[in-house]
Amino acid sequence: MKQFNVIGMSCAACSTRVEKAVNKIAGVTSCSVSLLTNSMSVDGTASSEAIISAVRAAGYDASEKGLDTKGSVQSGEDALEDHETPKLKRRLIASLIFLVILMYISMGHMMWNWPLPSFMADNHIAMGLIQLLLTIAIMVINQKFFISGFKSLIKGSPNMDTLVALGSGAAFVYSCYALFAMTDAQLRGNLVAVMGYMHEFYFESAAMILTLITVGKMLEARSKGKTTDALKSLMKLSPKTANIIRDDIEQTVPIESVHKGDIFVVRPGESIPVDGIIINGNSAVNESALTGESIPIDKNVGDAVSAATVNQSGFIKCEATRVGEDTTLSQIIKMVSNAAATKAPIAKVADKVSGIFVPVVITIAIITIAIWLLCGQTVGFALARGISVLVISCPCALGLATPVAIMVGNGIGARNGILFKTAVSLEQTGKVEIIALDKTGTITSGEPRVTDIIPNETSETELMKLAVSLESRSEHPLAKAIIIKSKEMNILADEVTDFKALIGNGLSARLNNKEIFAGSMGFVTSKLSLSDDIISKAEKLANEGKTPLFFANSEKLIGIVAVADVVKEDSPRAIKELQNMGIRIVMLTGDNERTANAIGKQVGVDEVIAGVLPDGKEETIRKLKSRGSVAMVGDGINDAPALTRADVGIAIGAGTDIAIDAADIVLMNNKLTDVSAAIRLSRATLKNIHENLFWAFIYNVIGIPLAAGAWISLLGWEMNPMFGAAAMSLSSVCVVTNALRLNFLNIKNPKHDKKRKTKNKKEIKTMEKTIKIEGMMCPHCEATVKKCLEALPEIDEATVSHKSGTAIVKLNADISDEVLTSTIEAQGYKVID
Repeated sequence: MKQFNVIGMSCAACSTRVEKAVNKIAGVTSCSVSLLTNSMSVDGTASSEAIISAVRAAGYDASEKGLDTKGSVQSGEDALEDHETPKLKRRLIASLIFLVILMYISMGHMMWNWPLPSFMADNHIAMGLIQLLLTIAIMVINQKFFISGFKSLIKGSPNMDTLVALGSGAAFVYSCYALFAMTDAQLRGNLVAVMGYMHEFYFESAAMILTLITVGKMLEARSKGKTTDALKSLMKLSPKTANIIRDDIEQTVPIESVHKGDIFVVRPGESIPVDGIIINGNSAVNESALTGESIPIDKNVGDAVSAATVNQSGFIKCEATRVGEDTTLSQIIKMVSNAAATKAPIAKVADKVSGIFVPVVITIAIITIAIWLLCGQTVGFALARGISVLVISCPCALGLATPVAIMVGNGIGARNGILFKTAVSLEQTGKVEIIALDKTGTITSGEPRVTDIIPNETSETELMKLAVSLESRSEHPLAKAIIIKSKEMNILADEVTDFKALIGNGLSARLNNKEIFAGSMGFVTSKLSLSDDIISKAEKLANEGKTPLFFANSEKLIGIVAVADVVKEDSPRAIKELQNMGIRIVMLTGDNERTANAIGKQVGVDEVIAGVLPDGKEETIRKLKSRGSVAMVGDGINDAPALTRADVGIAIGAGTDIAIDAADIVLMNNKLTDVSAAIRLSRATLKNIHENLFWAFIYNVIGIPLAAGAWISLLGWEMNPMFGAAAMSLSSVCVVTNALRLNFLNIKNPKHDKKRKTKNKKEIKTMEKTIKIEGMMCPHCEATVKKCLEALPEIDEATVSHKSGTAIVKLNADISDEVLTSTIEAQGYKVID
């Protein structure tokens, strides 16, 4: 994807025109233009030169991201810097100086008889000439409206500036006509006509329209600037220098000079300059800038650190692993920027309307003038109605309704460690009906821990001492849990001899000239007999999803140590929050069914699908999608196919490895509660977009007929063009301000969560059916029947047993018995009625 800056756009019609122009280029597969950030993203093989040429041919200017229009390097902060507001402020101040004088003459004197200099007190022509000159001054100050408006009109793509230029220009031209007609009446001595023409002047309307629109533009520019505050804040976090060690000498160098493999040091209170690994020292690091987590994280040798995080306590020495655009911070900035440059599906409605909006408004204005003239009204009255139509209509409000909310929503997410890669993912997340959770590393910590210590006629200390003496020599993953627990209990391992890792899932060694061994129940019972009480305790642990490890010597059993991949502290709460939102939770795991059901029961999921290998998760997601919109939550690496297949792929606990192509959303923290926070944010953003679009549409639906004079005969409502211009200015400001309200949203608070209505409740209801089968003789037969049944889209899971001769299938939709029977019997087995 190529990124560009676009210059000269003033409304949604402009962005639509740029998109159409670029999409016509050979080699461009898609183009998305953001009016909010004045940026454009283009997919395809077309060259940058061809793209920029197309934008220029459309009447605008463009440059590659990171460069200005002259080809000079431009930083990300410069690109987001608000250069428009200061310019508009200067224009506004100059316009107001002339406008105050103009309004004093045109309204102060004419309506309230305020005094004027003697040379024009009774000289109406002089008053008209002064008004003409003041209006010309204001028009010159705001010439950008006329240049942009008429240029786009000539090119056949009128925009908002065209409406302003036509409205102001028409008022000015008609006022000039009235002034010349007044001079003729003065020459003929017709003083009544002279006074009549004084009331036909619309100079103040022409000037006021330009000034009020400038006010609106300035307020809009300031509000738009605030929507990118989160992105600008991230960019400002990037350190400018680093203290690196070269040739045993510490030196401070610009951040651009740091290379992968360099050794850098960070003192307490300093920001970490680039991503790295600690090679000496330890500290507490504040990572709130990246993850939103305010509690400092303890870091030791071997731990990863990220750029822009703050070293709060100890002195650390690190090796640079990621520099420049590869750092975590740069990846976050890139994700947020890319999301702002993409469009949500809901924006397409507004884009279609914006594309035809201005021509339709011009047509309505012309028809309005014609109708009033045919009804016998004066030219001035008819023109006032037409000008009102032109200046009250606002395509900007439509064009900004979606992108401002998307930008604010992305900013809130970034501040909380939730990164949406595209606007599509931000919209789609709130519509999710089913969430599939990977078990290991998502619901559970992903690292085995000791959960139970059950000594047999001895103490816990003696049991753990024997256990760590054996397991400290083992490379098995479960051994690590024993070692960690012994450290917590301050138990040191004894030296053993003749250590062996035995086939059959066991360990043996000699301690104090006595044989000791450990392993599964089957291994230990081959060495000595176990009591019924011990066997009962072991089975109970296994039913709870734990792995019981037996430790014994040649004489007796010393005890059991249970190890399990423990559930994260926040998992049950997160799952409950998601269910309260009306979302069905499905747990996917490769574990056996007994362990999976134990974990599923512990955290409260709605459905457990066990025994799923990594390559089978994608197929499971495909089946779940037949029930509704599905999000897959996993670690982003082993679950890549499933993340891609899901409507929304969420990588949780990605840490420093955030650039996961398969995921649509990256959660920086290893917290499942961030999934519910992401959905909460998506729903609030989507609601805000709906509000913005509603008000933008309703404003124009109400405003245009009012301006055209549709209610004059019924209610006497008549709109002055100046009020129309004021309303147009405020409409865009209101839309942007409404989007900024999202900043007050607490995405971690479930207090106001509401269940989302699903289209069809039956779609997410799981049904079970038991089938009796004859002819299955072994586990291979089970696997054959299971595979053929689960290939059916209506079946989510099949549990097959050759011992009981049954297949229990979980259905997501109705399926006939004939289909099930024919599917099974095609494999050579017989279904018994």
